[in-house]
Amino acid sequence: MKIMGIDIGGSGIKGAPVEIETGLLAGERYRLATPEPASPDAVGDVVAQVVKHFKWKGPVGCTIPSVVRDGVAYTAANIDQGWIGTNGRKLLQRKTRCPVFLLNDADAAGMAEMEFGAGRGQKGVVIVLTFGTGIGSAIFVNGQLVPNTELGHMELRGKDAELRVSDHARQEKCLSWKKWAGRVNEYLGRIEFLFSPDLIIMGGGVSKKHEKFLPLLNTRAQVVPAQLLNDAGIVGAALAARALV
Repeated sequence: MKIMGIDIGGSGIKGAPVEIETGLLAGERYRLATPEPASPDAVGDVVAQVVKHFKWKGPVGCTIPSVVRDGVAYTAANIDQGWIGTNGRKLLQRKTRCPVFLLNDADAAGMAEMEFGAGRGQKGVVIVLTFGTGIGSAIFVNGQLVPNTELGHMELRGKDAELRVSDHARQEKCLSWKKWAGRVNEYLGRIEFLFSPDLIIMGGGVSKKHEKFLPLLNTRAQVVPAQLLNDAGIVGAALAARALV
């Protein structure tokens, strides 16, 4: 079965049909730039363009960098503040003329990793962290998602952790891998104190360079790189939209 997955990010909106039995993309991924400002209407128009590109008529799973409950966005991280309080599911259904399932972007990436990637078959507490413009998080307990955890906004040295530890912060401050890994160790230490995970999966764009920093991390839990990389959000969005079938 194929379901369309769309991943709304701070810089790009990308999507593709997904074979949900295998987690493989059923077509070449299509990407458009995220509009500025990334208001609900403007983003909805771009999502509609992605759907139209594939001539898609069925269910659509869509991620957004926000706490999402029953299709409503309650926060806005790296998108326009106008999303707060917006029923994104209804808006995107109107724009695309398709049934839509809307969920947090890191939750979607985590779902993909747990079903087809580094978390497959893992029991206990698994935490998926995506390092990019910010830090996304997804927590699973014996395979069940605890939604909307937002651990990137956990306080670290008096500020949001992602302002110190995201990949964007690494690049902006020109940190060496060793210096950045020291910050990541402090962050992961706080997470281990609070949640005692059995496995930590490091995702996001930085996971493509995991050999540069994973050996520098010191944790009780096993830490492994994500496997689905930039396709995780698309695949996870499609998996979530199975609820519409």
